[in-house]
Amino acid sequence: MKLTTTTIKVRTNGPGLTDITAPVARWLGTQKPVDGQLTLFIRHTSASLVIQENADPDVLADLEAFMRKLAPWEGAYRHRTEGPDDMPAHIRAALTQTSLTIPVIDGALALGTWQGVYVWEHRADPQTRHVIVQLLAT
Repeated sequence: MKLTTTTIKVRTNGPGLTDITAPVARWLGTQKPVDGQLTLFIRHTSASLVIQENADPDVLADLEAFMRKLAPWEGAYRHRTEGPDDMPAHIRAALTQTSLTIPVIDGALALGTWQGVYVWEHRADPQTRHVIVQLLAT
């Protein structure tokens, strides 16, 4: 077994989901694994990682609309250190995930037909996010 690590920088466009499946798969291809496990971890408290449908963009739009209702920008939040979107972003990140684990089989991500890997930005403005990608494989 061999452990390798990289960091992928992701530029988001503000609230919503940014597909990172291709850069993750490209890096995986450079490692030439047979079988293993890929772990992704986002180093932020106001963004998250999700595996979600990649066929119909309405799914992503509906998820963001749902999250805006669940944790709206305006509210009786005490924590507003970095602006009115600060606490809602933390709530959204707490309800989702900061890490994902994906099996690697025959050198490829073992994602389903309609699955993609996304950074879910929870802040109002574009951000640069860092995702640590770690592979343990044969």
